[in-house]
Amino acid sequence: MDAILYWNDAALEANRTSHTNGKGEQTGPPLSARALAIVHLAMYDAYVGTSPVPTDPPYLPGLSSAPGSSPDAAIAAAAHTTLSALFPSQKADLDGAYASFEPAGSAIEVNNGVAFGRTVAQAMLADRSGDPGVSDAGYVASTAPARHRVDPNDATQGFHAPFFGAQARCFAVTARHALDKPPLPGDPEYVEAVHQVRGKGIAPELTGTVASGLRRTADETAIGLFWGYDGAKKIGTPPRLYNQVVRKVALAQGNTLGQNARLFALVNTAMADAGILSWEQKYIHDLWRPVVGIREHDPSMGPEGTPGHELDEDCDPGWLPLGAPASNDTSRKNFTPPFPAYPSGHATFGAAAFQVTRLFYGANVNGPDSLAAGQYFVSEELNGVNTDNQGTIRPRHVREFEDGLWEMIFENSISRVYLGVHWVFDGFLPGPGGDPDLDANVGGVPLGMNIAEDIFTSGLTRSTV
Repeated sequence: MDAILYWNDAALEANRTSHTNGKGEQTGPPLSARALAIVHLAMYDAYVGTSPVPTDPPYLPGLSSAPGSSPDAAIAAAAHTTLSALFPSQKADLDGAYASFEPAGSAIEVNNGVAFGRTVAQAMLADRSGDPGVSDAGYVASTAPARHRVDPNDATQGFHAPFFGAQARCFAVTARHALDKPPLPGDPEYVEAVHQVRGKGIAPELTGTVASGLRRTADETAIGLFWGYDGAKKIGTPPRLYNQVVRKVALAQGNTLGQNARLFALVNTAMADAGILSWEQKYIHDLWRPVVGIREHDPSMGPEGTPGHELDEDCDPGWLPLGAPASNDTSRKNFTPPFPAYPSGHATFGAAAFQVTRLFYGANVNGPDSLAAGQYFVSEELNGVNTDNQGTIRPRHVREFEDGLWEMIFENSISRVYLGVHWVFDGFLPGPGGDPDLDANVGGVPLGMNIAEDIFTSGLTRSTV
């Protein structure tokens, strides 16, 4: 078994379990991405330091090499050590995975590899030891119109990671990429986004309030669910889903161990920086979600409403979204995520992961690719096993993407509109005819692409910003 793929699988299982066992270890999108980056960068440096063939320089400066060591053993030790530190409640399972893994090499080579891998892991953990947490202690939400507040249908949700993005050092970008401001109430693009999500993202029980031609189709509902992974029990977070996609691509491409070491380090580092920078932008722009924006679209609505008489026709005080799926949890309603809308984290993570993968394989920077040719993809949100929040098993849905990862980038982004938790421009600004305007510096898709292209071009080196 390829050591990188073996331990990538273990890391993804740790993410899934952490959102199931109630221990709160590395939960939520930013910390999930951070943890996966630490593990995969440790594996990458373990491989680089033990590889018998010339390879790229290590991510961490100052690491020595370890000739005469087993790369498999070094990778396993680096992964096991970082995962055990990040997910201490899962130590027994991780020990079992380590005991079951059989590295290639002589006894001396294996011992040398283990020692080197542990050294690399400790250095990587130390390098990120100063990262901030995701607490909202001390954060006070604005009551001004168009500013993010809690979901009125989930009033105790709080605010996730309001200080994390601004305080965390990035992993590998050379600059802290920022976005232009989003469309705001009164702008034509904003009004169009309101019209779209009012119909496409509405709760099923309220569909009768929407004209038939504006309602969400069955296919759009499936797309919304397919890309969910909103920290659900037994499922985990978006970085786990995007890793699952890249695994299928890597297997189809027949990657070597070294190629997998670099690819998965690039993918997970890009997502870690996507988590940092998208969260920084979220709390800079502080844009409300549709569940508040549509209910309070009229100036007479909200904490700072001004006297009025007849509501704006785009205001619906009772509007609710289909919501991010609270899968496998009958105690919870579907919900709106507890952080500002702009930019979409899903769109940023997905664009960063898939664009850096496309660059790795030499695909056209802006256009369809063939990396998913002949393959199919099954999301754990729709696998015939996991349930909705009513306890009903969702059917298994097999999805294909003729235009490859390029198509995935945009479907992943628009999926959030179909759940009613994002405006379309949180992912990308539609141009004439509705196609994404990639020249506009608006939304998570361009932010994720910029992150991917920066990291790929600069060569996966430790960031100082």
